[in-house]
Amino acid sequence: MDAKARNCLLQHREALERDIKTSYIMDHMISDGVLTVAEEEKVKIEPTQQQRAAMLIKMILKKDNYSYISFYNALLHEGYKDLAAFLYGGLPTVSSSNGKDLDGVITSYVRTVLCEGGVPQRPVVFVTRKRLVNEIRQKLFKLNGEPGWVTVYGMAGCGKSVLAAEAVRDHQLLEDCFPGGVHWVSVGKQDKSGLLMKLQNLCTRLDHDESFSQRLPLNIEEAKDRLRILMLRKHPRSLLILDDIWDPWVLKAFDNQCQILLTTRDKSVTDSVMGPKYVVPVESGLGKEKGLEILSLFVNMKKADLPEQAHSIIRECKGSPLVVSLIGALLRDFPNRWEYYLRQLQNKQFKRIRKSSSYDYEALDEAMSISVEMLREDMKNYYTDLSILQKDVKVPAKVLCILWDMETEEVEDILQEFVNKSLLFCDRNGKSFRYYLHDLQVDFLTEKNRSQLQELHKKMITQFQRHHQLHTLSPDEEDCMYWYNFLAYHMATASMHKELCALMFSLDWIKAKTELVGPAHLIHEFVEYRHILDEKDCTVCENFQEFLSLNGHLLGRRPFPNIVQLGLCEPETSEVYQQAKLQAKQEVDNGMLYLEWVNKKTIKNLSRLVVRPHTDAVYHACFSEDGQRIASCGADKTLQVFKTETGEKLLEIKAHEDEVLCCAFSTDDRFIATCSVDKKVKIWNSINGELVHTFDEHSEQVNCCHFTHNSNHLLLATGSSDDFIKLWDLNQKGCRNTLFGHTNSVNHCRFSPDDKLLASCSADGTLKLWDVKSANERKSINVKQSFLNSEESQDDTEVIVKCCSWFADGTRIMVAAKNRVFLWNIDTCSKVADCRGHLSWVHSVMFSPDGSSFLTSSDDQTIRLWEIEKVCKNSATVLKQEVDVVFHDNEVMVLAVDNVKHLQLIHGKAGQIDNLTEAQVSCCCLSPNLQYVAFGDEDGTIKILELPNGRIFPSRIRHKKAVRRIQFTADGETLISSSDDSAIQVWNWRSEKDCVFLQAHQETVKDFRLLKNSKLLSWSFDGTVKVWNIITGRLEKDFHCHQAAVLYCDVSPDGTKFSSASADKTAKIWDFDLLSPLHELTGHKGCVRCSVFSVDSNLLATGDDNGEVRIWNVSRGELLHPCVPFSVEEGVATHGGWVTDLRFSPDNKMLVSAGGYLKWWNVVTGESLQTFYTNGTNLKKIHVSPDFKTYVTVDNLGILYILQILE
Repeated sequence: MDAKARNCLLQHREALERDIKTSYIMDHMISDGVLTVAEEEKVKIEPTQQQRAAMLIKMILKKDNYSYISFYNALLHEGYKDLAAFLYGGLPTVSSSNGKDLDGVITSYVRTVLCEGGVPQRPVVFVTRKRLVNEIRQKLFKLNGEPGWVTVYGMAGCGKSVLAAEAVRDHQLLEDCFPGGVHWVSVGKQDKSGLLMKLQNLCTRLDHDESFSQRLPLNIEEAKDRLRILMLRKHPRSLLILDDIWDPWVLKAFDNQCQILLTTRDKSVTDSVMGPKYVVPVESGLGKEKGLEILSLFVNMKKADLPEQAHSIIRECKGSPLVVSLIGALLRDFPNRWEYYLRQLQNKQFKRIRKSSSYDYEALDEAMSISVEMLREDMKNYYTDLSILQKDVKVPAKVLCILWDMETEEVEDILQEFVNKSLLFCDRNGKSFRYYLHDLQVDFLTEKNRSQLQELHKKMITQFQRHHQLHTLSPDEEDCMYWYNFLAYHMATASMHKELCALMFSLDWIKAKTELVGPAHLIHEFVEYRHILDEKDCTVCENFQEFLSLNGHLLGRRPFPNIVQLGLCEPETSEVYQQAKLQAKQEVDNGMLYLEWVNKKTIKNLSRLVVRPHTDAVYHACFSEDGQRIASCGADKTLQVFKTETGEKLLEIKAHEDEVLCCAFSTDDRFIATCSVDKKVKIWNSINGELVHTFDEHSEQVNCCHFTHNSNHLLLATGSSDDFIKLWDLNQKGCRNTLFGHTNSVNHCRFSPDDKLLASCSADGTLKLWDVKSANERKSINVKQSFLNSEESQDDTEVIVKCCSWFADGTRIMVAAKNRVFLWNIDTCSKVADCRGHLSWVHSVMFSPDGSSFLTSSDDQTIRLWEIEKVCKNSATVLKQEVDVVFHDNEVMVLAVDNVKHLQLIHGKAGQIDNLTEAQVSCCCLSPNLQYVAFGDEDGTIKILELPNGRIFPSRIRHKKAVRRIQFTADGETLISSSDDSAIQVWNWRSEKDCVFLQAHQETVKDFRLLKNSKLLSWSFDGTVKVWNIITGRLEKDFHCHQAAVLYCDVSPDGTKFSSASADKTAKIWDFDLLSPLHELTGHKGCVRCSVFSVDSNLLATGDDNGEVRIWNVSRGELLHPCVPFSVEEGVATHGGWVTDLRFSPDNKMLVSAGGYLKWWNVVTGESLQTFYTNGTNLKKIHVSPDFKTYVTVDNLGILYILQILE
């Protein structure tokens, strides 16, 4: 160290030791590389502040000139300007060699220039922002030695000053562009006397040898002129850096043909000066990785080892460099306060996040407050109004036009001033401007104006009501989406409880909002404002929330369902039903079609929430351990995470390259495991969606994964199509055991609550229980046998047990197979309950952590949340889909078979149910006079039951196989039956004489139809249609109609023609007198499953497996038009599945079709008139009353629907 510098330090040693606090001074010196961490520790162990200062000065005295300069600058930047002044005279001259300094990056020349110019050192903790630094350097190069301005602007605490200092820390830039040096001036908010002092100090620094003048300038004009001469004569080609400029008038004092780099929050400050201008905007936040890097450097930890609170802090402050640095510095001193500082940030306690470095403001709130205080009074009021805005919400200018009652241009001018001062941000998307606040600004305004918030929100609602009516909000208007999303929020915050209830309990509002944004946000609002809504009527609130929760999968689809029709399906005591009924009656007067579900009182909803988060089959869904979140995955290759209560989406990840088959939360909810057809298992961070690990072990697709419940010793079980189960010890990252025993793919696995047992389900039809410790098989349950013993026909797919879930107490286990869910007692291996609700295969089941509900996911793209108490208590019977219906004296008589093998006679409108007998019924029918019931058995026998005494007449007539169809003739004396044995039998059931066998079909008879004059039309899978004389048994006509199965036939009402529909994707129109078709109707892309003539015999309607309905001209065989809805989601069948039945109205103007649900069509235009969504799907038949006002069908869940047109 130079003798001059050493003597100066010794001279003022006593004052320095008495006054300085060493902690932050040492931070700067370590950053400059002149002090080591070990030396810092040596200073810190001294017992008193004065002794620590003495130790530091003792060390500096043993060091070089750089240490002296670093100490001097540290004093300046930590506010010890008087002490720094003592040392100014001893500043040594450092040679401008090109040698590298200690960090090997910055040359000695650069260090010298920056030290002499007062440029701040790098912060103690520094991470580079290369893109912004390079952008500033490029703009400085553009000055090309000529006077001009480079403006670095952004909001408070975004790192402008650090970036400006870093930009000039470049050897080539200084040597080529600014060989005269760099001069840093910290300006800040100044009055005229303060500005004069800044100018005087700068002149003194530039003329330190007093060769130009020994007198300080006396006023701003003189100082400006002095500065111009000094820069021109003594420091040509130098750069003046003005840090933290607030006012244009301040900038004018430096407008003297210099090259200037300035930092500001107001990019418009340079409007008052002349010359070339370049602007570099600084984004308000660091990226997450940069933010974590800063925290890790402060607390001396690896990024991967940072606690979860670190991620939350970065999220909460949106990566603000100031906030991250402030909190990082505080954590360095108090490393156990992660949760505390996060809580202060969340609770907006900015005053507790205080100054800890060279930042000019004491606390975060002061840094933001100073920007607002600089505004004019009228602008302050406008800015105060922005307190009502929410985080992460971009607001159209039109909303603020309404709030302030101004023209768009006036509002944009006001907002642009805020944007210029970095108090607001603007997102320009095409022609529309959307404005938003940084999260910290929202928090600041909320705290600052807390006492005014209620009135501010009330003002927003009042202004909205002046300009808008709810029913006039148009989706085309720029501000429409804002009001739909935030109107309820403003009402609630304004304590406008009456208005909020009127809004939320309005079916019109529900309809409009769900059509635009879906149901999840509305459900969230019902949960969020439940305490307010319950004040009016908690039952009404429950009505609406349940309506949205159970219809969410429909309300999120296209075409959007008619919400009034959905409301009519609610219980009659529900407010939703009552509003829907009122609206429906008004619209019926204008020609609208609505349907009442007459027998809905018998139906109980077992689900609590139904959501549709995926665009394809959902293979798995699971609860988080706290029960607050649900994760799901499926055929669309994504992992979705959403809220349990509302269905709101939290996370969406493109998880694998192929279908994702399973997902599982870890016990601590930090991770989610996924496995896929791509044979990989991946572990994800459940909060931010980052990939943590990938495992590639199984030889076939991995079907399932599940974590143990003990997080201290975490195991992961995986099951694969290689028939094996593997137990993985995640601490060792290796396979611990492989479990052998299944003979087919392992579809699912679950640890018991105590982790002692592992349950596995397989395509071999078994559920196995394994001992985790020994890896031995303990029990095996044959679930397949339950289906073989059930009432359902066994001619469809193999029974595959898809999944299972343990009950909380470990005594019960739930399994899924096909579209049903079973609950078993594992001690007795007996079935406790089963429930139906999904429209297709159920892929996963899971109990909630508290055991009150369970979750299921399915091929039908939905996830259902069920209430266990309702499911276990549910005693409702379900019906088989083959029913017979007679419309009689304003009553609907339905003959059906239930799931406990009872033959029932249901009085549809009255709700009375008569259990007639118990039998293995395969089909049944009522006699026209309702005196008798005939039913066929699976073993081929036929019986007749007399009503109402229940006497049974067994018949000697029987089939060789199961009876599939049975019917009385009009006089009730003769029975006709068909069977899987491909024969039709006709006989007088009373005398059992005159039995006629109609045997000519080569395959199973699909169905038959009675004609006039004792004739019968039958059709079969053999592709033929035959006409029989049922008295003689003679085959009169044999039509070879199709190469594939004939699936349906209809006879024209005039009796001259019939139609045939086939699996060969065609339909044909035939004349009974001709053996060749009149017309072949082509164009369908799927099996044509049904056809029907209009009442006047002029039209024919056909329906196919793609959900398409077509209307044809019978005489010409021409397609008139298809019946399709206005818009349909890509990949979704227009009718929700196969079209299975069709019926024309008596006036031929309307058509009803059955498929995935029921639809009514305008025959003339082909437009959809109404859709009735059944709880289940795959409707096989629709029975229609002669007046076309009553409809009966049964869905695949066994639910009976008796519908009546609302008049």
